[in-house]
Amino acid sequence: MKNLVFSFLIVLTFTFSAFAQSTEWKIDKAHTNVGFTVTHLVISDVTGRFNEVDGSIKSSDEDFDGAQVSIIIQTASIYTDNEKRDNHLRSGDFFNAEKNPEITFKSTSFKKIGDEKYEITGNLSMNGVTHEVVLDATLKGIIKDPWGGTRAGFKATTSVDRYNYNLTYNKALEAGGFLIGKTVDIEINLELIKKS
Repeated sequence: MKNLVFSFLIVLTFTFSAFAQSTEWKIDKAHTNVGFTVTHLVISDVTGRFNEVDGSIKSSDEDFDGAQVSIIIQTASIYTDNEKRDNHLRSGDFFNAEKNPEITFKSTSFKKIGDEKYEITGNLSMNGVTHEVVLDATLKGIIKDPWGGTRAGFKATTSVDRYNYNLTYNKALEAGGFLIGKTVDIEINLELIKKS
């Protein structure tokens, strides 16, 4: 009887371990982008993106509920299609890319809240400051690619107050308001490759 119980416990342990093992999904850097939008002169929006993004998601299954995500962005890769503006954004007036070369996001919670809908909470660190943010995310789908791999796609959005990250450069306008808006809207498009 003792041997039977012992054998059952061993099987149960191995079964639990198998289910507990996580699958890693690597970010496909060529098909992933992090974009942002900020108000300019009160009346219009300026958009930009970061060209160098890396990271991964670890999940116990393809449902992704309870997953862990880590994203690393190279600050100097900021691009707004204007070289003078991009260099200014890399300077000490804004991101200080030389001193703070990376922007990171690490999740603390990854909750499924509906069909293909998720709420991702985590710590966003940039310009030497860390604050908690919440991303609204949608699982766009999971497919087999032409090369025999498995891929998943997510779109996630959030908004942050740039002043919270010491990105406070601005100029007051004579007509009222400021040159650059405080709120920055962020959109992340992730394409993931399942590691074998």
